Amino acid sequence: MTRLKDKVAIITGAGGGLGRQTAIRMAEEGAKLSLVDFNEASGRETKKIVEELGAEAIFIKADVTNSEEVQNYVSITKDKFGRIDVFYNNAGIEGMVAPTAEYDEAEFDKVIAVNVRGVFLGLKYVLEEMKKQGSGSIINTSSIGGLVGHENFSAYVASKHAVAGMTKVAAIEYGKHGIRINAISPGPIKTDMVINAARKNNPDNPQEYYDMLANLIPSRKLGEPNEVANLVTFLATNESPYINGSIIAIDGAMTAI
Repeated sequence: MTRLKDKVAIITGAGGGLGRQTAIRMAEEGAKLSLVDFNEASGRETKKIVEELGAEAIFIKADVTNSEEVQNYVSITKDKFGRIDVFYNNAGIEGMVAPTAEYDEAEFDKVIAVNVRGVFLGLKYVLEEMKKQGSGSIINTSSIGGLVGHENFSAYVASKHAVAGMTKVAAIEYGKHGIRINAISPGPIKTDMVINAARKNNPDNPQEYYDMLANLIPSRKLGEPNEVANLVTFLATNESPYINGSIIAIDGAMTAI
């Protein structure tokens, strides 16, 4: 399939998880990829994977909290490919797990820096380029933590609510310029974040943790990374022209309860 043939997509957090799976999915759809990650080894591994699928791709190491490095990945992408059609603004961290009064201040600042400032800077500099060309689709990664509260995750939940808010504001501002900005809100997805939590919770039987999570979800299953990648890719294509400013849950009905 070639629903993104000759489209240029930037993906942050491309070194693993949803970022890597989405890079693979977009490569299958014919996109040219600019892969951004702080971890050079994992980012280059993603580049290798998508190139083996036939995609044209570059890797750019960047700290998404650093304005100069964000401007740099935007500039390099534009210089290489001539335009930016899709931006999967995905890089984020979970942070520590602790009650609000016990949450470390430095850790709080780190989560907000990556998950809020990083998303804001990506929006700021990619939107400049998309406005010039009069088109584009941006997909931000929020979370069900951006829709409801979750005990012991004050920084993460605050940051993902902020992502949802920025998405709505930007969609209102830039819809008239032919740009769509949406956010996805995944529930528990079987990525490294959940896998590591399962191992930490019960090293001898991580399946017990997966089963516990699944029992909280009406669909009785964890999400798979490819399911999220399919949604992001759909929002990136011309098949979703009237979806703008939406915060789309992909959570097996977890937030419907």
